[in-house]
Amino acid sequence: MKGYPEFTPNMSPKKVFQSGAFGGTYFRTIKSSVTGKTHNGKTVIKEYPKNWFQGLDIEKYVISDKYDKKINKYGVKCGSSLEDWESKNWIIRQDPYGWFQWYCRFYKGRRTNDDERQIKRWSSLAGPNGRFKKKLIKKKKKKKKKI
Repeated sequence: MKGYPEFTPNMSPKKVFQSGAFGGTYFRTIKSSVTGKTHNGKTVIKEYPKNWFQGLDIEKYVISDKYDKKINKYGVKCGSSLEDWESKNWIIRQDPYGWFQWYCRFYKGRRTNDDERQIKRWSSLAGPNGRFKKKLIKKKKKKKKKI
């Protein structure tokens, strides 16, 4: 991404939504202990391009209060609770929904003093030397040994 060549997510926000990520709950209405406010998902998503949600049942795929692993492309439940993220100080006031909200805004061109921290978090998880990649390589090597 412009200005951050090391930041190379493999999916755009649109593709993430279209894949049923977060079980349809990412932009549900939340009560943020960081901002002290209630954030309404229907209002929050108005800042994003309508084509990100094209063909989706927004109530089911974007702002649902109930996680549905069946709509996730991989059919699994993933992630942890907002309370867990807040307790680890991973949420800051500008993005009360967390990393993916930051990513959606970054993707659209917003740049803030939080970008470096968020990119570093992504890199340690999903980047070239991230723990997901290392975990997959380890599983693959283990599988080869069994053959």
